[in-house]
Amino acid sequence: MSKSPNIVLLMSDQHRADVMGCAGDGSAITPAMDKLAAEGVRFSRTNCQGPLCMPGRASFVTERWVRDHGVFDNYSEIPAGTPTFLHGLRDAGYHTAEIGKMHLWMHSQHPGKTSWDFIPFMESLGFAESIETLGKHASLKRDNPYSAHLRTKGLLDAYERVLGAKEYRSDDTQGIPTWDTTPCEMPIDDFVDGWHGTEAVRWIEEYDRDDPFFLWVGFPGPHDPWDAPDKAREWYDGIELTEPGSFAPPDLTHVANLRGLIEMMQGIADSETLTPERVNAVRLAYYAGVSIIDQAIGRVVAALDQTDRLDNTWIIYTSDHGEMLGEHKMLLKCVFYDPSVRVPLIVRPPGGRDARTVDNLIEQFDLSAAIREIADAPAPEGSEAQSLRGYVDGDDPKARAVSITENWGFAGFETDDHKLVIDEDTLTPVQLFDRSEDPLEDHNLVADPDKAEVIAGMVDTYVRPFLSTPATRPHQSLFAVESLSQ
Repeated sequence: MSKSPNIVLLMSDQHRADVMGCAGDGSAITPAMDKLAAEGVRFSRTNCQGPLCMPGRASFVTERWVRDHGVFDNYSEIPAGTPTFLHGLRDAGYHTAEIGKMHLWMHSQHPGKTSWDFIPFMESLGFAESIETLGKHASLKRDNPYSAHLRTKGLLDAYERVLGAKEYRSDDTQGIPTWDTTPCEMPIDDFVDGWHGTEAVRWIEEYDRDDPFFLWVGFPGPHDPWDAPDKAREWYDGIELTEPGSFAPPDLTHVANLRGLIEMMQGIADSETLTPERVNAVRLAYYAGVSIIDQAIGRVVAALDQTDRLDNTWIIYTSDHGEMLGEHKMLLKCVFYDPSVRVPLIVRPPGGRDARTVDNLIEQFDLSAAIREIADAPAPEGSEAQSLRGYVDGDDPKARAVSITENWGFAGFETDDHKLVIDEDTLTPVQLFDRSEDPLEDHNLVADPDKAEVIAGMVDTYVRPFLSTPATRPHQSLFAVESLSQ
């Protein structure tokens, strides 16, 4: 067995931080996640660097802010060969492997290509081995190992019938509303996240190199569409699901150009027709999807134990961004409310430790720096990350005073007391929430004269220094217009 510890990173897609039993949600069936938390450290206030797949993931691998690497939406990608923390792991002697959805290249572009065609790109970012798959929708349009599995099992046509009808809004037409919860009926082991768990187990069981490994497993769920099989939903029979904390729609006064982003997300999510009953149905499918991933995590941990690696492996669970899940009568992400920005993060060291919950603000790419520290690996050029490993080892690092998340040309600045959202192009404050008085973020105080001093202080202390250099953008934001009616 290698003296250097192995590292297994389990990353789901669109799992909000509070839908876990260990996070206080008594209706969530997540025994594997809860056990990791009972033997490790759970970080309760971890924010992604971008509440959208590609911005957040690009920041995670590069350890850079969204405005610096330039992937501020899902219509751009970091260039091949961009320095990442993975290069450091390889330099430190780790075999770097990935299974699943990494979403570091544009799934909606590159016509005629399969996921296998992007293995050289993934290698250029530091992966020595890639079993690259896609999201649920993208698997309909681009061949990959998961679609190949479905084809072999005779399940691809059924998958296409359900998923093909669940496309996002295009112009003003859409076959089925985004809140549709039609299940994709197939055995759990063949369902997208069940299959990814099986592949991870197979990889662990077959790994026979002397090098320590870093294995990144990218689950495509519980990301919409809400397609969990009925068998998984039956696990929740008799359980009353947690309801949204607030069903009040966003206040669109005084939000300037942010109105365009919020209204776009409301349109995609069919917010006008989103009722509490429909939210509950979405939540059932979503919770079932989380539980499928949890079951897969349990199998991965068991495989590490059965191959005598559990006591020499760091196990990490997180997600790329959150999910509104009916909060503020919205679904999906991109906005700057906590459910969209906050992600789960659990770190279990080899052999486990006493359970601990850290409530300090954490940037998700601080995890990337911690992974490097575990591997004794160098930082990528331009890293802005601060390792969180000390929270696990008992030597707490200095707490961050502010957490910053960005996408689509807007940025959210969160402190212990307030959250301020800024239009990066105009430096216009567009949302302000009082963290202690309004934890559900119902009341936008950006135009409140009593908060003018708070806004000015945050702008001077955090916003202007952060935005002091021009943002890297491959194209203009959809919302970079002179003004919108307020």
